[in-house]
Amino acid sequence: MYMIIYRYAACRRTERLPVIRGYLVFVPFIINPYFWDDKKTKDMYSIRRATTEDCGLIHTMAWEAFPHTYRDILSSAQIEYMMHMMYDAEVLRRQMTQEGHEYFIASDTGGMPVGYVSVRPDGEDIVHLEKIYVLPHWQNAHCGRTLFRYAVSYVREARPEVRAIELNVNRCNPALGFYRRMGMRIKCEGDFAIGNGFYMNDYIMCLEL
Repeated sequence: MYMIIYRYAACRRTERLPVIRGYLVFVPFIINPYFWDDKKTKDMYSIRRATTEDCGLIHTMAWEAFPHTYRDILSSAQIEYMMHMMYDAEVLRRQMTQEGHEYFIASDTGGMPVGYVSVRPDGEDIVHLEKIYVLPHWQNAHCGRTLFRYAVSYVREARPEVRAIELNVNRCNPALGFYRRMGMRIKCEGDFAIGNGFYMNDYIMCLEL
C-alpha cells in the first residue's frame, strides 16, 4: 500500500508572483496488521493467572500505572492513600487468599509484564472487574482490550451462572470511552467514601453476559 503526498516546490520567482509547481510522491506505507485484524492482537500478548508470588510484581506495576492514570484526576495525597489501600503486598495477598480476587498478568512477546486485570465475585450472579491497568508505554497498543476480553471469557467459562460483569470507573477517567466500546453501559453513579476524607466519584458500569 502507498500513501500519496502532494508536495510543493517553489521553482522560480517572477517580478509579480512566485511560480509554484506541485508533484506527487508515492511513499510506501506499511500498516500494522494488528490494527486491522483484531484476532491477531492475541498474538501480541500472553496472559497467565497470578499467584501470591506475583504480589511484588503487581505492586510494582501498579505504582507505575495507577498514578499515571489519575495524575490529572485525583490529588497526590489521595493517590498515595489508595495505592497503599489497594496495592500493598499484604493487601494483595489477602485479596487473593481471603477475598476471592483473581489476578491475571499480561506480558509482551518478549515476556515483559505490561498490564494486569483482576475480578472477584459480587453475589451469586455478578462478578466485579476490580482492576484493569496497562503500563503507560503500552497504552493504546491493544493490551487493555486483550485483558478485558480475556477477563470476560474467563468469567463466562469459569462461572457460567454469572449474568453480568460490573466495574467502578471514575467519572472523569478517559477510560470511560474504552469501556463503552467494550460493550458496557452506565448502570448508576455514586460518591463512595474510602476513608481519610477521600471519595471515589464513580460510575458503575455493567456488561450483561
